[in-house]
Amino acid sequence: MIALRALTAGFAAAAMIASLGCSTAAADAFPTKPVRILVPYAAGGAVDVLARTIGQSLSKTWGQQPVIENRPGAGGVIASQALAQSAPDGYTLILVASGHPLNQFIYPKLPYDTFKNFSAITEIAYSPLAVVVSKKSGISDLKELIARAREKPDSLSYGMSGNGTSAHLAGELLKYMAKVSIVAVPYKGGAPALMAVIAGEVPMSINPLPEVIGQLDGGAVRVLAVTTATRAKQLPEVPTVAESGLPGYDAAVWWGFLAPAGLSPELTQKLNRDIVGALHDPVVVAALDKIGATPVGNSPQEFDALIHAEAAKWEPVLKEAQIKVE
Repeated sequence: MIALRALTAGFAAAAMIASLGCSTAAADAFPTKPVRILVPYAAGGAVDVLARTIGQSLSKTWGQQPVIENRPGAGGVIASQALAQSAPDGYTLILVASGHPLNQFIYPKLPYDTFKNFSAITEIAYSPLAVVVSKKSGISDLKELIARAREKPDSLSYGMSGNGTSAHLAGELLKYMAKVSIVAVPYKGGAPALMAVIAGEVPMSINPLPEVIGQLDGGAVRVLAVTTATRAKQLPEVPTVAESGLPGYDAAVWWGFLAPAGLSPELTQKLNRDIVGALHDPVVVAALDKIGATPVGNSPQEFDALIHAEAAKWEPVLKEAQIKVE
């Protein structure tokens, strides 16, 4: 009996080693056909441009041109569902934005589990937003704006690019941490919100950095603060919200790659290595710099931890703001 058990154990160990060898070999040979990259937003937007730019760089490494597939709608839910239902073979990926872990709090029921149905690959980059006022407003810094809001609740409003967007969330986090009431006014995009500030329709707006930088030369707007924990290299003289009286405040737009749950460790590491490598491509670096983004390229474990941390951070903010999509 002992000899039989030893023989069985030996066969099992040999089978395991052979299996590991096959998995490693398969990962080394990957890909043998085009990889499909799902984009949860329409063509031409920042996420689409990033996916195509990184895809072009990956084609040099893979010898295969990735297929970019736009699946817009429902804040990214449609594309995420398509990924969750795909085979965990590395041939279907998604480039998500920072709203991905928050959809579980915004939508009444998701067709997937935010944490269980995906494999994190890497965060590729993050970018700050900016708190902007008209130069005619007379508001010189964020502390003054918050003081005005405390004096007269609901007397101020801010423009943003729609319910549940990164700009909306950044504004609600500011209200939540400062304990002030400022009315959120949704527009059909960040540019119309910024134009509303210039036209005097609203006293302030919150916008992605590239939208704001293009308006600074004209001198019509003033940037009070950026929303990330550190200052933006494009506007080094502008303080952060945290420096302006709200310690711990940090809100950014970020992007990262996910695969379906169940992806093998070997393929996970292969994809991570290749995508992180693409972030060093000068063309990709230039594309990120153009949208005010800082490259990251972290490990799958670090990206997964970020997704969980973002969900925990934003859940109380979203509940207080009662941001829901019916």
